[in-house]
Amino acid sequence: MSKIKFVLFLSLVISFRIYAQNDSVQYDVELMGTTSTGNYAPFWIQSNQWGKVSAQPNSTNLLLCINKSYGNKSRLFDYGYKAKLLLQADQIDTKVYFHELYLKARFSAFDLTIGAKEEFLGNQDSTLSGGGFLISQNARPIPKITVGILSFTPIPFTMGYLEIKGALSQGVFLDNIYVQNELLHHKYGYLRIGGKLPIHIQYGLDHTALWGGDIPGIGQQTISLEDFKNVFFAKNGGSNTDITEQMNAQGDHRISQSVKLEAQISDFNMNAYWQNFSEDGPIKFIAAAVNIHDGLWGLSIKNKKLPFWKAFVYEYLNTSDQSGTIFQKDGIIYGGRDNYFMNGIYRSGWNNFSRTIGTPFISSPIYNKNKEIVTTNNRVEVHHFGIGGEIFGYQYLSMYSLSKNYGTYDAAFQKKRPNISMLLEINKKIQNWNNIECGLILANDQGDLYGNSLGFRFSIRKTGNLFK
Repeated sequence: MSKIKFVLFLSLVISFRIYAQNDSVQYDVELMGTTSTGNYAPFWIQSNQWGKVSAQPNSTNLLLCINKSYGNKSRLFDYGYKAKLLLQADQIDTKVYFHELYLKARFSAFDLTIGAKEEFLGNQDSTLSGGGFLISQNARPIPKITVGILSFTPIPFTMGYLEIKGALSQGVFLDNIYVQNELLHHKYGYLRIGGKLPIHIQYGLDHTALWGGDIPGIGQQTISLEDFKNVFFAKNGGSNTDITEQMNAQGDHRISQSVKLEAQISDFNMNAYWQNFSEDGPIKFIAAAVNIHDGLWGLSIKNKKLPFWKAFVYEYLNTSDQSGTIFQKDGIIYGGRDNYFMNGIYRSGWNNFSRTIGTPFISSPIYNKNKEIVTTNNRVEVHHFGIGGEIFGYQYLSMYSLSKNYGTYDAAFQKKRPNISMLLEINKKIQNWNNIECGLILANDQGDLYGNSLGFRFSIRKTGNLFK
């Protein structure tokens, strides 16, 4: 079936080929191989890769992609598409699937995307971050329909000093690990103030919910317009839902608030950002949140003058408080022990194909030795550093992460499990080889959480215009 889909999609691409200026269909072929010494591939070899790299110590990937981006010139209407086929072999399994497969269209400032697409969401640094709190690049893309304004766009009559972006998405999980055909609701809105000034301030709100699907022991959940409204506004479920959802909001909800300060000083671009996370109501403004001790705090510095040092990032992540240790006492509910990324009804939680959708430092179920589908480590403290630049035409980035891991409130580790994860990545485009790009990654894990592991990943990649 996958082969048939690929042939049909390729036929669609060719039939829609347009020889307009600044339009082109690109191809991308990449071969990568990983080998390592531990029980798992090192953390930074396989985390934040949108689920493309296996957690097994040895694996090989072949990616075949065709892609049409939006044109270079501003147009009232434009369209694009991508089909990326992934062939993967590791010590346990061989997989062939479309990692990305989507169509997109833009009319003025509004975008529509249908399909599975790698997305960068959140206000964290785009290249050196350890990943956003609610949504990172750690899990496989979820097929969905998204409509909205995906880039900051000036609000009319504000002279460009006020900009907004936001979108509404409806998706479906294909992993079917616990709930069959589980649905995803996601909406977000961001406001940025500053315009042409050297300082910008932005505030954002993301809301996600798992809902619908066929739940073991409960049955098929209805997905009526009334159900969608309950999920959209996080209201109590109706009589057709489980008793827990009738008492609480229908579905499994998560909200992230974020603020960011951007400053352009001479050749330096400095950003400071903060992401808060909530799974329980009532939701208060980020500065008054019940779990204010938890969050992601980051500082990003980039410069245009020093090629050997183009970017630096420091992040601190804390998820250990979770609104406190007490949930209920003497019949009074305090709302603590939030148990991030887990849920009693949607038991596979905030994961897709056993990888955490949010920050990868909350351990993915792929690490569970007993094959449990639940999250077993969601109370963590992390210091994360990243640096990147260019030396003699070689692009490099390096990351270092120190994490302290406590398990969960209900199943705490008997002793704190520290873990150190390091990475050095080097990439070079070789002009004499028709601009083939080669990459090498050296990574290392040390600690009690994932065990010691030294690993390498080599990749070779060729991109170009499909019709030239």
